[in-house]
Amino acid sequence: MTSPTEPASRRERALLADLFDEVGPDAPTLCGDWTTRDLAAHIIMRERRPDGAAGVMVPSLSGYSGKVQASIADAEWDELVGKVRSGPQVWSPARLNSVDRAINTIEFFVHLEDVRRASDEWDARDLDPDLRDDLRTALGRMGKLMTRGLDVGLVVEASDTSDTGPIRVRKGEPTVTIAGPIGEIVLFMYGRKEQADVELSGDEDAVDTVLGAEFGI
Repeated sequence: MTSPTEPASRRERALLADLFDEVGPDAPTLCGDWTTRDLAAHIIMRERRPDGAAGVMVPSLSGYSGKVQASIADAEWDELVGKVRSGPQVWSPARLNSVDRAINTIEFFVHLEDVRRASDEWDARDLDPDLRDDLRTALGRMGKLMTRGLDVGLVVEASDTSDTGPIRVRKGEPTVTIAGPIGEIVLFMYGRKEQADVELSGDEDAVDTVLGAEFGI
């Protein structure tokens, strides 16, 4: 159970663990050909095996990361779900609310939707206000990294956060604006473009550039 003083990221973690219990280890996700077992192993590696997690950001280490993740995935499903639910070891800085909010808000929101939206039928959730605001804060901090390589300007306008002012993600001209609910914008910018309900406006060629770009971490 989470308390009202805990960050929204922990509620998302709990919801994802509950969904893992519901759908089992072989359900599809939006993470390529990964099943829920693969996704659970990825989350555990990210939190408990920093040697393996390094390959997420360093391409030369991706082979090693794949081996670490595969070894984690061999565990019993209940054990994997339990580790996702309980989070990192007690000594991890991610146990601190401020760190958890900073590094896990987008991570668990997106991966929860990776499972939800891979099914044939799903509805967009009505997100809690603190989750919406935390997603906006995280996007403002991580947006430039998520869109690295993009050679046009990018602005996002969230319609459902307490601060509705635009976020300048990337400078440049021409500029494209992505508008919609913050959760949908986050999914778009995390590479889940086909499942995200957003509106893009701006120069036509620049919009095509944004649609064709590879976003995410």
